[in-house]
Amino acid sequence: MSDLSPDFYALEELLAPEEIEIRDRVRAFCEKEVTPTVNEYWERAEFPFALVPKIAELGIAGGTIEGYGCPGMSNVSAGLVAAELARADGSVGTFNGVHSFLAMQSIAMLGSEEQRERWLPEMARLEKIGAFGLTEPRHGSDAVGLETSARRDGDAFVLNGQKKWIGNGSIADYVLIWARGEDGAVGGYVVEKGTPGYRATVMTGKTALRAVWQAEITLDDVRVPAENRLAECHSFKDVSRVLDRTRYTVAWRALGLATASYELALAHALRREQFGQPIAGYQLVQDKLARMLAEITSMQLMCWRLSKLADSGRMTAAMASLAKMNHAAKARAIVADARDILGGDGILLENHVARHHADMEAVFTFEGTDSVQALIVGREITGLSAISGRKPAR
Repeated sequence: MSDLSPDFYALEELLAPEEIEIRDRVRAFCEKEVTPTVNEYWERAEFPFALVPKIAELGIAGGTIEGYGCPGMSNVSAGLVAAELARADGSVGTFNGVHSFLAMQSIAMLGSEEQRERWLPEMARLEKIGAFGLTEPRHGSDAVGLETSARRDGDAFVLNGQKKWIGNGSIADYVLIWARGEDGAVGGYVVEKGTPGYRATVMTGKTALRAVWQAEITLDDVRVPAENRLAECHSFKDVSRVLDRTRYTVAWRALGLATASYELALAHALRREQFGQPIAGYQLVQDKLARMLAEITSMQLMCWRLSKLADSGRMTAAMASLAKMNHAAKARAIVADARDILGGDGILLENHVARHHADMEAVFTFEGTDSVQALIVGREITGLSAISGRKPAR
């Protein structure tokens, strides 16, 4: 009888009991609450609001942040959580990634103690949802060139500009807007829900991550109290520190999508009979499955080691970029092979692989494209920057 577990090298033995516990808790939640319902949300391009209070009960919001009601989990645990959510659904994984890592980590890393106390506890309980507003219509990979402006006016800052692809941007209570001040330096400003001049429009026509909403945002003389400017953000380098610190979770999410697709393909191959026997018995299918498992196993070990390095404070930006670059490309190929193994069934939402296949295209691109990640790694190993025309970060 085939063993359906993708843990071929017994990675389980490397995990601490508390890491196994939170992984299993999130997995059980996903199997009960996410997988049975998410296809309908995905097909209608609706955000599953009903899941938010249930995710709150898991106590995972905030990930590795310590205090302020956050779980303070290890980087390995945070990675396992990211993988399990993505294994169930890329949209739900993206919602948590934006809220727990990009938004909350920005406040934890760059906010003052007063700001952390003011915002993080409610976000940890998911009573307030966060968003991270960096990308602009004209600036994606070259986000350092952002044009959104912040002008001091008495006891407030006035923001003007546009943002695009902002996850949770239309539903968030706290939207972290990165803008360039009058001195040219980039700062972070928390725009609270209902602030006049802030307009978010849900982007439509997406063919990936349809159950999470990205927004196009217009900021028209948005007044933000001076105390809502992140106290410890002084330049774009600080923004980069947040992205470097959270990028490893995207590698875990790619692993989650790949794992789900492999599991679905293997189960289908054992069940589906053609020409008188299960298709799992044919050489071509076994070759695909073996190569998928090999890549997943290498991804598991790389993710685990990267997170252990993060736990010991030794993870570098290039290390995180290497994992994101490698895992996104490998997961993309694994999901494509899974769709192939399922044949015509592979394009039906009810079999889940079609959703993973579509969602993987977004994961391949967001939080740094494949090419940009490669250039970050290339700069590290050669000492030479191949990113041309780049302005100095401020």
